[in-house]
Formats: sequence, C-alpha cells, structure tokens
Amino acid sequence: MPHATAAWLVDNSSLTFEQIAEFCGLHILEVQAIADDTAATKLTGRDPVRAGELTHEEIEKGQADPDYHLQMHKAPEAVRRTRGPRYTPVSKRQDKPDGIAWIIRNHPEVSDGQISKLIGTTRTTIAAIRDRTHWNMANITPKDPVTLGLTTQRELDAAVAKAAKAAGIAAQTDTRLEGDRVALIEELRREREQHARDAEAALAGAGDEALRDEVVPGIRDPFKNTPIE
Repeated sequence: MPHATAAWLVDNSSLTFEQIAEFCGLHILEVQAIADDTAATKLTGRDPVRAGELTHEEIEKGQADPDYHLQMHKAPEAVRRTRGPRYTPVSKRQDKPDGIAWIIRNHPEVSDGQISKLIGTTRTTIAAIRDRTHWNMANITPKDPVTLGLTTQRELDAAVAKAAKAAGIAAQTDTRLEGDRVALIEELRREREQHARDAEAALAGAGDEALRDEVVPGIRDPFKNTPIE
C-alpha cells in the first residue's frame, strides 16, 4: 500500500518528498499531490513502523540527512488467499443469487459445495434457491456467473466437467442439426453438378453455332457449291 504509507510519512515525519517517493516506489509528484491533498481521494495513512517495514531510528536518520536513503526493515508480506468462500466485491454481491440459479438450471449435476467455491456463497443460500424458498425468489433471474464476473469460464468448465465425471455423465454431441447439415451438403452437391452440366451444354452449344457459321454460312448446293436459287 505505497500511497497509504506515503500519506503516513508525509503527516508524521519531516522526510523529503524524494525520500518518501524512493521508499514507497512512487513518483515525487504523487507524493506532492498527497501532501497537498490534491489526490483523487483522501488516503488513510498506513504506519510502516507498526507494519515492521521501518524503525524510528531509520526515520530519524532520514530526517537528519536529506540525502539518506531509507532502508526497509522487511518487505511487506504478500496477501494470501485463505480457505473459505471466495471474496466478491460489494458491487457484485447482489448478483450472486442470479448466478446460482443459472448453474442450478443449466448444470444440475454440480454440487452445492462446488457452487459455493465458484461463487463464494453459503450452502444455505444455494439450498434455498434450489428449493425456491429464497426470500427474494421472485426477483431472481438466472444469469451466467461468468458474464456477471462472479467466476471465470475456466473454473466453471472445470467444475462442470468434474461434476459430470462424478455423475457418470458422458460428453454428448449435439446432433439436433445433423439432418439439416446432411441436407445442405446434398443440396450443394446437386447445385454443383447442375452447374457443371449447364457449363458443358453451353460449351457444346457455342461450338455448334461456330461450326454452322464457319462451314455452312448459307444453304448451298453440295455438288456445285453454289447457292440454291
């Protein structure tokens, strides 16, 4: 949280903007904006001393020497995802029932536990939607949870495949359009053959007409080769 750390150092130390920017990995103009309260939002300061990233002695060294480079005591620990329901932003939480209803309708083989992991909800909520006893059931509309941003397509496909395998459901090929496909192929084949016949007939007709114009321009006596009166 470099901006929050910079805000705390600006408010609680006399370090230069260059020192703060270097320590927090920010541009000096960003630190200047924080100091002038011209940032987009007012930041809540984060104490790097309490976080174990700086010591009071290190800050005092920097305050005594503007050219001193602050040394981080330890790097901040990376945030790790813990076990439990998936975190969902507040703005998307109202979409969870719609996503649950979509999975139940389109993939009934997916268990409540898998839905809980995918969308980050409780089994009680899933059971209520499955039994249609949810308090807001009248306003729930099944919607693709991937489109809603509640999960990814890869995770959804993996859960569906796993559930289908556990249920012994083999992958099925959609054959509803097979008859139409065969009929279309036959129609295209007939059209191609008809075009070929038409082309051959046109060539043959053109050849006969040319022959008549060249050899028999008019009706002549075959013995005298003179026009017949």
